[in-house]
Amino acid sequence: MTNLKRVYLLALGILLQASVTFASNDEGGWTDLFDGKTLQGWKVLGGQAPFKMEDGAIVGTTTLNTPNTFLVTEMDYGDFVLELDIKLGAEINSGVQTRSHFNPNLNNGKGAVYGRQVEIDPSDRKWSGGIYDESRRQWLYPLSLNTEAQNLYKAGEYNHIKVECIGNETKTWLNGKPVAYVIDTIDRSGFIGLQVHSISKQSDAGHKIYFKNVRIKTSNLQPEPFPSDIFVVNMQPNSLSNHEKQSGWKLLFDGKTTDGWVGAYKTTFPQKGWVVNDGTLTVLSSDGAESTNGGDIVSREKYGAFDLTFDFKLSPGANSGVKYFVTLQENNKGSAIGLEYQIVDDKLHPDANLGRDGNRTLASLYDLITANKPARFLHPTGEWNTGRVVVYPDNRVEHYLNGAKVLEYVRGSKDFKNLVAISKYNKWPKFGEAPQGHILLQDHGNEVSFRSIKIRKLK
Repeated sequence: MTNLKRVYLLALGILLQASVTFASNDEGGWTDLFDGKTLQGWKVLGGQAPFKMEDGAIVGTTTLNTPNTFLVTEMDYGDFVLELDIKLGAEINSGVQTRSHFNPNLNNGKGAVYGRQVEIDPSDRKWSGGIYDESRRQWLYPLSLNTEAQNLYKAGEYNHIKVECIGNETKTWLNGKPVAYVIDTIDRSGFIGLQVHSISKQSDAGHKIYFKNVRIKTSNLQPEPFPSDIFVVNMQPNSLSNHEKQSGWKLLFDGKTTDGWVGAYKTTFPQKGWVVNDGTLTVLSSDGAESTNGGDIVSREKYGAFDLTFDFKLSPGANSGVKYFVTLQENNKGSAIGLEYQIVDDKLHPDANLGRDGNRTLASLYDLITANKPARFLHPTGEWNTGRVVVYPDNRVEHYLNGAKVLEYVRGSKDFKNLVAISKYNKWPKFGEAPQGHILLQDHGNEVSFRSIKIRKLK
């Protein structure tokens, strides 16, 4: 055999192998990730649930006594658009991993997959299309942030998933409708994986999960627009994406200056008690009393209907708060008066045990309504948490903690007035009912840091 023939046959073999692994279908740059017959180019990680091919679909089967199992690509991907169809044989959880990894030290040394996952959730919670961080940070985008997408999943049918990962942004669509939007700071590349979730009951064993029409595009990518009213989880501190800017969001803290803030009942920013350092705005520890050091600070601008988000980090045993509809008309001593999103170390600060039925705990409407916060949505003291307050034009109000809605009420309603009447606020007429007011960050004498304070006016 001549050298020329050897080179030709070698090249032909490489091309044939590539065509078996991932076949390009030449449709707008898409590449099929399955040949419809084999699992070439994929491997199983994390557990022992089986995957096999059936009638052109990949089928995973739930298996008792094994952790979450993933069929993952042998290749890593950076920027891409991924599409696939998925059908659940029963009401069992599943998901699609993106830019994910494997850590052999997790799960008591047995190893586990970790990374961002597009959730498939047929339960009454209805969070299909949301974004979960497997084996790491847990929920990044629960569908409490986009309730209109909760009914997109179709039980017993194939559901079409689209995932766009470009730069630090991940967007999801379910059955052609936009669902979730996350801007992250980690994992710019990684493998793609298909999940068979672990089960704990024998009655859940043997159920099948079907995946088909799995294809990917990695070049000539153009971000697809998202509706302006869909909330964005932006984990880049003190930043606004182009989408957020176009949707009307403004930074109340730029990470560098105190522009836009003054001391409560003052015309300038406090000379002591507050510091800006390394992208955070921190109220310093003093004696643990209200407004006796630097004092509260308030936004220069007043707001009526709005969407407000903020990151906060508590020191052990700390107490603070974010107040809204602060009018500064009371001229009271101590902290200025307003509706308060409570920020407190529930375990170590005594105020969390006062009030009624926990209405002075973290994320509560202070002294009025208790936050119903699932434990998995609470980040430990010393780590960053994200609060959110939404005030709609019709006076409906919602509090969120790390994406989970923890309470809701209507300003000025009969129920609201009844709560005010038995609270510490009953001495102020029409408390919390002003048409607009300042945003306030409280000085309660404990060290608490803030960042990524942003607001959008609602109409």
